[in-house]
Amino acid sequence: MSAMRAIIWRELLRFLHQRERFVAALVRPLVWLLIFGAGFRAALGLAIYPPYDTYIRYETYIVPGLCGIIVLFNGMQSALSIVYDREMGSMKLLLVAPISRQWMLFSKLIASASVGLLQVWTFLLIAYFVGIRVEPMGYILATPAIFLTALMLGALGLAISTLITKLQNFAGVMNFVIFPMFFASTALYPLWRIQENAPWLARVVEFNPFSHGVELIRFTLYGKLEWVNLVVVVGCLGVFFGLALWGYQSKRGALKRRFR
Repeated sequence: MSAMRAIIWRELLRFLHQRERFVAALVRPLVWLLIFGAGFRAALGLAIYPPYDTYIRYETYIVPGLCGIIVLFNGMQSALSIVYDREMGSMKLLLVAPISRQWMLFSKLIASASVGLLQVWTFLLIAYFVGIRVEPMGYILATPAIFLTALMLGALGLAISTLITKLQNFAGVMNFVIFPMFFASTALYPLWRIQENAPWLARVVEFNPFSHGVELIRFTLYGKLEWVNLVVVVGCLGVFFGLALWGYQSKRGALKRRFR
C-alpha cells in the first residue's frame, strides 16, 4: 500500500505540475459542450432520449459523453507517461523496487483513474456553473461509474503501451485508437438515431467498449443502473488489464526487451 500511495501521489503531482495538460484536458470537452453542442442542438432540436425517455437540452445529453472523452484521453496519456518513463529510464527504478510487477501496474492504473476522475470533477463543476446540470444525487451515483470507466480505459492504455517501443510513434497510435472509439460511440448521438441513418455503424457502436462506459455514466447521472453496461465495462477492464500484465511479463514485455 505504501508503494501504491507513492505511485498515485507521483502521478497526481506530475499532472498538477503540467498545467498545460490540465488546461488542455478541460478546453477540449468545453469546446464540444459550448460550441458544438449549441450547433448540434440547433440541428437536432430536443429530440434526444435520455434514460427516462424525456426531452432535454442537447448539451445536457452529451455531458456523459464528454466525461468519457476526458477519461479516454487521460487513459492514453497514462500510456504516454509509461512510454516516456521507459525512454528516460525512470521505469527501471520501479521495476527494481521490492514490489511485484503486477502490483506496480495495478498502482499505475489506480493512479491514472484518479487523475481522470479529478479532471471529470473539474469539468462537471464548470458545466454546473454555466447552467448545464443534473440532479445532485446523480453526481454522487455517477462517481463510481466514472472511476470504473477510467479504470477500463486506463487498462487499455496500459495494454497499448506494451506495443509502443518509441515515443515518436505514440501520436499515431493514440489517434488511431481515440478518434474511432469516440466517434463510433453514443457519446454524441443516441443509438436509435445512429440505427436510423447507418445500421452497420450501429453494430460497431454496440460492440465499442467506450459506448458502454459512456452509457454507464449517462444512466447513473440520471439515477439508474444498466447492468449490461456495467458487466461489459468490468469485463473489458479485466481483459485489457490481463493483456497489459501479459505484455509486461519478463519474457514478452517491452520493458524487459528495453532493459535487458
